[in-house]
Amino acid sequence: MGSWRTLLLQCACLAGAVCALMLFAPGSARAWIALAAVIAVAAFAGISIYRRRQIERLSAQIEQVLARGREVSLANCREGDLAVLESQLSKMVGKLARVNRQLGQERTALADALADISHQIRTPLTACALMLPAIEKEPDAAVRKREIRKLEEMIERISWLVTSLLKIAKADAGAINVSRVQVDVANVVADATRPLEPALDLRGIQLEVSVQEGAAFAGDALWSAEALMNIVKNCMEHTPAGGSVRVRAEESALGTTIVVQDSGSGIMAEDLPHVFERFYRGRMEPSEGFGIGLALSQALVSVQGGTLKAGNSPDGGAEFTISFPKLII
Repeated sequence: MGSWRTLLLQCACLAGAVCALMLFAPGSARAWIALAAVIAVAAFAGISIYRRRQIERLSAQIEQVLARGREVSLANCREGDLAVLESQLSKMVGKLARVNRQLGQERTALADALADISHQIRTPLTACALMLPAIEKEPDAAVRKREIRKLEEMIERISWLVTSLLKIAKADAGAINVSRVQVDVANVVADATRPLEPALDLRGIQLEVSVQEGAAFAGDALWSAEALMNIVKNCMEHTPAGGSVRVRAEESALGTTIVVQDSGSGIMAEDLPHVFERFYRGRMEPSEGFGIGLALSQALVSVQGGTLKAGNSPDGGAEFTISFPKLII
């Protein structure tokens, strides 16, 4: 109602101005002034009514977007300034729709991750629950100590699984804070392989490292080291005793590449398309694995703008390639 009162007030002001003009105009010109005034008032009222109806239509459509989340078309207005306004509103609505879809995808990804966590920890938790009564009833202290150590290892595995899945969920939702600094590749390789050295020695596997001097990339050292560690660990688990795991890295004009190879049997052709799928365990996957390490590595590399690819080396064995392209070439 307020907009219509404003319109009537404007028309009244215009009519008053015309009446004032007619008071000072010659008698012969008053008829023409009155006719022109009627036409002007009618035109002004018509244009104003049309514009207000367009604005009301836009307001109703915006209300549909805000109240119901509906996607509406804002492409019916042809008048100049209103067309500009409608174009901007259309862009806003489109952006809101994209954000809404993205939020929906993030919610779905988080729900899937939580479902994965629930599914994967059910078995080890059940095993822990069954082990506790047996440990309590075990009279032999040495046996009890050994079983407690197994229980601790089971709990550590559950903790690692939950932590890894939550990291993947954060990466899917874009909630991982990634720094963009110059990262020294030699330090990343050292940080990634150092925790695995005892396990490599126990398995009789040789670690060979070859890093180009001064090789670097723009990324996050912590997340990159964790991604590389999971890859090296995967290669170690698929390499027989007496074999080797090789890590080499080099920087070129296009970017920095880190390649991890093992001397195992390689990745079977039917497993290659699924290597980075969560909980996928190929025919050569060790029984104790969860099938989550490579999926986490890919998520951590991707969130930094890099790529992770899997294949087989021409010399035999699996080969994983991490690539970080140059930001400015």
